[in-house]
This record gives sequence, C-alpha cells and structure tokens, in this order.
Amino acid sequence: MNPLEDSVDGLAAETEFSGVVRVDGVGGVRFAKAYGLAQRGCRLANALDTRFAIASGTKGLTALTVISLVEGGQLDLATTARSVLVEDLPLIGREVTVEHLLAHRSGIGDYADEDSDRAVTDYLLPIAVHELATTEQYLRVLGGHAAKFAPDETFSYCNGGYVVLALIAERVSGTPFDELVRQRVCAPAGMADTEFLRSDELPGRAALGYLGIDGLRTNIFHLPVRGSGDGGIYSTAADIHLLWSALFDGRIVSRDWVRAMVRPRSVVPRESRRYGLGFWLHESRETVMLEGYDAGVSFRTVHDPLERTTHTVLSNTTNGAWPITRRLDELLVP
Repeated sequence: MNPLEDSVDGLAAETEFSGVVRVDGVGGVRFAKAYGLAQRGCRLANALDTRFAIASGTKGLTALTVISLVEGGQLDLATTARSVLVEDLPLIGREVTVEHLLAHRSGIGDYADEDSDRAVTDYLLPIAVHELATTEQYLRVLGGHAAKFAPDETFSYCNGGYVVLALIAERVSGTPFDELVRQRVCAPAGMADTEFLRSDELPGRAALGYLGIDGLRTNIFHLPVRGSGDGGIYSTAADIHLLWSALFDGRIVSRDWVRAMVRPRSVVPRESRRYGLGFWLHESRETVMLEGYDAGVSFRTVHDPLERTTHTVLSNTTNGAWPITRRLDELLVP
C-alpha cells in the first residue's frame, strides 16, 4: 500500500482530475501518475510525458532568462525600461527598472489585471487572439494602462510587467524571446519538451485546455495564440523537475544569482506567501514555488531546496490542479 498514491488517487477520482502528478525526493521519483484526457474528442489519455500549458509558471523562466542577460552584462537590475522601450509604452514611468518589473513592484498598469473581478474564463483580451503571436505584437495590449503607484511602493502582481521584460530581453539581445528562453534556460537544464507552442497547431503530445471538467469547449479563444514573458509555455512533469535541479545546481545562472532571486523582496499577506524575483516563496520556509492559472490551465510546483523534494501538478482544466496540490501540501510540506 502506498498512502500517497492512495490519497491522490482518491481525490483525483472525486474531483475528476485531468493532468499529471509527480513527487520527487532525494532517492528519485516517489510517485508519478497521469489522469484523464489530453484530447477529449478522440479520447486521447494524458500520459506522463504529455505537454501542458503552465500559464504564469512561465514567469520563473522569464526571470531566469532576464537574470542570465544581467549576469552576461547585457542588462542590469537598475536598467530602466524606458532606456530600452524608448518611445513605446509612454505610460511606463522613467524610474521603472528591470528589478521593479521582476519583483512585481513596478506599479505599471496591467493589461491582464488580476485585481479585477472578471472570471479567468471570461474573454479578457481586447484584440483577436491570433494577433498575439510575437512579443512585439503585445504592444497593442500593453499600452494605455495608467500607473497604479510609484515604483517600489508596494507589491502588485503584474502580468504586463513580465511581457515588458520579455520585450526588453528581445531588444537588448536581438533574439526572439522564445528562442532566448530555449537557449538560456531550457537547453542548460535539459528541458527538451518545454516550448512556446501555438495553440492552433498543438503537436500530438500536447494537452488541449478545457474550461471545465466536462464538455469539449477549449480555451483557444481565451488566450494569446502564442505566449510570451507572462505565460503560455508548455512543459512536462519531468522537465519541471529538471528545471528545479538545474536552478539550484547553478547550471542556468550562478548560485549567487539564484540566492538573489529567492531572497524575499515582498511579503504578500493575501497569499500567505512572499515573493522574490520570478518565484513565489513560502511564508517562513525555504520552499520555492511556481504556479499558473488561466482558462483551461492550472499548474503548481513546489520545491524544497534543503530537502531536495518537489511536488508538481499540471492540469488541462481551469481549476483541476488546486485540490491535488493542496493535498500534497498537507502530506509533504511541514
């Protein structure tokens, strides 16, 4: 009998969970299992190597990409957004820096403001989703949003700020953002299955995102056809484990920079957590987290760098991951 597997299996059946669950420890994989369907129309089952969208889990990879450019001397944490944007997005103040954007302390207005009362399954984008296929095309939705507060005044989670970071990274490097992430994060970590896929041409191992636990309606009209700095990359449970291993081994950026990224920059009482640069942090422990939530997407991965344990839940439904990841917290996080 495996109490962990029994508990997850029971909850997965109760909630009609669709996705993949994986738990890793020092000795290797403790538990890994796929549930539900990747593509309901043809009854294609999820598998351990199914690629799932991870929504805002992408922000950790964006932050690592930017920090790798800082480490390489092409950027600095004190670089102002204005120095790279020049005349674009004029409502972003001249004092806003790369560090402010990474820490969600920039105060800039957000094209996808999570403080609004609209449901994640609403049709939130003001332009057709197929018109958001490159980072430069996001300029059409990033502009026109007044600042919420002065830079570094407080924490306010900002999706748009991470697209601005992607835009900055593209412009200073001369390389498309998706290629930058592949070169600077995925390649050194060995994450061969992690990629910005187009939602209208998903390959066979990618899961379609479903709005609810039943029905055939997908999220294809809810999200940009191709993601950027704030979300939209696809990955697997195995690749997420590789990400944590590479991160804390110093194979993506140096260990000094890893320590800087997971140093708390903000306490976020509403979430009972803290925030560093691109990563959520446990309110009192060394535990580091990434999570994503969108129409047809729910994802959370939790890593303890001291114990070297990880639990990851990827789901291709809007709310599917949350009951499972809460149960794993109860079972695995002191």
